[in-house]
Amino acid sequence: MAEPSFARLSLLFFSFLLIFATYSWVLGPDSGFLFGTRVRKTLGSNPKVHVDHSSEKPHHPLDPLTVREISRVRTILSGHDPGFGSGSATIHFMALDEPEKTRVVQWKKGNKLPSRRAAVVAYWNGQTHEITVDLDSGRVVSDVVNRTSGYPILTLNDVFAASQVPLKSLEFNRSIEARGVKFSDLACITPFAGWFGQEEEGRRVIRVQCFTLQGTTNYFMRPLEGLYVTVDLDKLEVIKIVDKGPIPIPKASGTEYRFGVQNKPVHMDRINPISMEQPDGPSFRVEDGHLVKWANWVFHVKADQRAGMIISQATVRDSETGEPRSVMYKGFPSELFVPYMDPEEGWYYKGYMDAGELGLGPTAMPLVPLNDCPRNAYYIDGVFASPDGKPIVQPNMICLFERYAGDISWRHSEILFANADIRESRPKVTLVARMATSVGNYDYIFDWEFQTDGLIRVTVAASGMLMVKGTPYDNVDDLGDKEDDSGPLISENVIGVVHDHFITFHLDMDIDGPMNNSLVKVHLEKQRVPTGKSPRKSYLKVKKYIAKTEKDAQIKLSLYDPYEFHIVNPNRKSRVGNPAGYRIIPGGNAASLLDHDDPPQIRGAFTNNQIWVTPYNRSEQYAGGVLIYQSQGDDTLQVWSDRDRSIENKDIVLWYTLGFHHVPCQEDYPVMPTVAASFELKPANFFESNPILGAAPFFEKDLPVCRPLASS
Repeated sequence: MAEPSFARLSLLFFSFLLIFATYSWVLGPDSGFLFGTRVRKTLGSNPKVHVDHSSEKPHHPLDPLTVREISRVRTILSGHDPGFGSGSATIHFMALDEPEKTRVVQWKKGNKLPSRRAAVVAYWNGQTHEITVDLDSGRVVSDVVNRTSGYPILTLNDVFAASQVPLKSLEFNRSIEARGVKFSDLACITPFAGWFGQEEEGRRVIRVQCFTLQGTTNYFMRPLEGLYVTVDLDKLEVIKIVDKGPIPIPKASGTEYRFGVQNKPVHMDRINPISMEQPDGPSFRVEDGHLVKWANWVFHVKADQRAGMIISQATVRDSETGEPRSVMYKGFPSELFVPYMDPEEGWYYKGYMDAGELGLGPTAMPLVPLNDCPRNAYYIDGVFASPDGKPIVQPNMICLFERYAGDISWRHSEILFANADIRESRPKVTLVARMATSVGNYDYIFDWEFQTDGLIRVTVAASGMLMVKGTPYDNVDDLGDKEDDSGPLISENVIGVVHDHFITFHLDMDIDGPMNNSLVKVHLEKQRVPTGKSPRKSYLKVKKYIAKTEKDAQIKLSLYDPYEFHIVNPNRKSRVGNPAGYRIIPGGNAASLLDHDDPPQIRGAFTNNQIWVTPYNRSEQYAGGVLIYQSQGDDTLQVWSDRDRSIENKDIVLWYTLGFHHVPCQEDYPVMPTVAASFELKPANFFESNPILGAAPFFEKDLPVCRPLASS
């Protein structure tokens, strides 16, 4: 039986659409595309500005690699090894190799930039190379091979090539025909392999799972259950096919989610369009493309291939002196861990680490104006390297906007003064930096929200499609004692498989400088009142403990043993003697319940605790390790922390994992309403008093009055 040519065309076309959507522009003198000059919404009286990425230059030590720099790295690598010139070497990651922290902190605008270097992870001849390229000297200064277990972040070329391999198999093609699916309707995705022992040793492997597009674009809801393929990524050969026989394919009706295609009635009154208007324009400004200044905050923001969005050098102005004070040197989502709770063949390996296995940058589609971001948003592009080293542009990947939702910063009304009307209230206006990424079936929205009182709120929201499992049953009454262990029935022939979402953040807190920070554990301890001393029987007493080493800072949260966790600078005291600090305030959270010897949990050991503190080490950025694809858990946050290094009065990094268990329900079908989790970084004796005491209220004269047009 010959390979169906129309199936090949279908998958190639499907892949092309994804490539086009993700890799929006390829730039370079030999790319075949024109250099892009974009028109971007910006600030002030001039509503438009032309952004010519081909001529951009770095202005700050942490600015991302420019189009010119990426092209230069490609040229340097071509001279370093013939593999880059011939195309046999593939670039899996390229970003700025950030300068030493001390140099960045000491740098002032107008000074010469530190030497610009690129960090590159490349793969060829079965070996992983971690390469450092010096752009000033034009040479490779480091090339380390196979430093740890695991392989580099996948490229979209890997994913698309692997998705077509099953079509070379006669057995696979017959299985598709047996299910009555047209090859022209076939859509295949590539769940990552994980690591489960010797079967995966010595070669890059990936799984392939297929769906049908017949009657819908929401193919995720129409799996071809029972058919699973394992592919060798380097040889592009089928390793194994598992076919458990046809299982009913879920229906297409009711799965469509596109607004222009749906015909489902909506039984709710219309919500009129709403927009925040600023008659004087936005209050923030963006300098040199990445430096954001708003109210009492200054910070650097950039797009990143792996982390999606990085916030750096966040400083807030002191409310008494006006001096800028350091809060955080660098913050970003270090890794995700999404394990599915089904141990059966075809599902046991599904435990995704999206940042390190695919990257949050390449899957970040352009944000949708008025829906992803409001009318007053400012957009920032991402500039990355394609697998062949050419620069690519992800347009409108990050947005910045001010938010006012009727919330209150502070208020008080006084009722005891009969002759005085004392009603003081201040509006809460915040600044949000946002990016969204579509990693396969799930969409994640990352918000960094800055408040004028010094608080930073970090929110991760999830939407998109469930990863569902086909089943013969279409009603729970038919299940009897055969209720599926992996999750509930959410539609006819559709099981919503139970899973977790964990996101671990790297938070390099620099409270009033990088060198002298400590973790203080503030314990609320219940005390029993001695008999006869008071009508009370018990109360809470605060006791403080300084974490001396890393194991003191391996923290599991507990409602019944409450702590606050402060990062303080013991060398900066308030006028009453308290050390300046920030505390991390967890939101709703969940813990991984997997056994520590379970292979997915070994690799995801960074979720064994909710809070960690480690000494700063520029090589310890990614909680699951640099090479996380098929890694064996030998380069994780758990491994680093178990070294039990000193963390008192040091340059330290705070790590926080937020998460939630997800037991799907019918409302998650066919597309899931957004669910969110968050945490806060809040001043704790950082300011001498309320830093927004003098903030002005809103007055009617400051705001335009908008009224609907009279109906005719």
